[in-house]
Amino acid sequence: MVSSEYEGRIAARFATFDQDGNGYIDRADFNAAAKALLAEFAVPARSDRGQALYIGAEAFWQGMAGIADRDGDQRITREEFVTGAVKRLRDNPDRFAEIARPFLHAALDVADADGDGRATVEATARVLGCLGVSDDVAARAAAALDTDADGRIGEAEIVSAFARYFTVPE
Repeated sequence: MVSSEYEGRIAARFATFDQDGNGYIDRADFNAAAKALLAEFAVPARSDRGQALYIGAEAFWQGMAGIADRDGDQRITREEFVTGAVKRLRDNPDRFAEIARPFLHAALDVADADGDGRATVEATARVLGCLGVSDDVAARAAAALDTDADGRIGEAEIVSAFARYFTVPE
């Protein structure tokens, strides 16, 4: 049975995706997130990394719309988001991880200054900040992702943490 506490947590996370605060999630929100990340890390939109980020954002949008946009109007209301997350993702975080992976991989690539496939804790906090997470929460979350305390965070850590954040009751 789905708990109202879990539904409340998922509803609060809706705001992470609703970048413009208009009360629903749509393609423009995913594009805004990509644009904010590119600006934060001074990566040109027409570069390979910039294009990969926009392609990842589109794939993420398509996956989310496929799961949650029940009326097919190309936008996801808070109710659709909660219903979609609760009914389709709660018991299957791997599904959510696969939907998010192209965007998260590209975001990591944008934040990865030395090209080793991992971002610093500080760069990861900057990514989270671009996605609407407050600075103090972003710093704590990024530090928690660095499970081996080497100051670097890789794709596997980010994808699994992201999936847990949105799909598993805490």
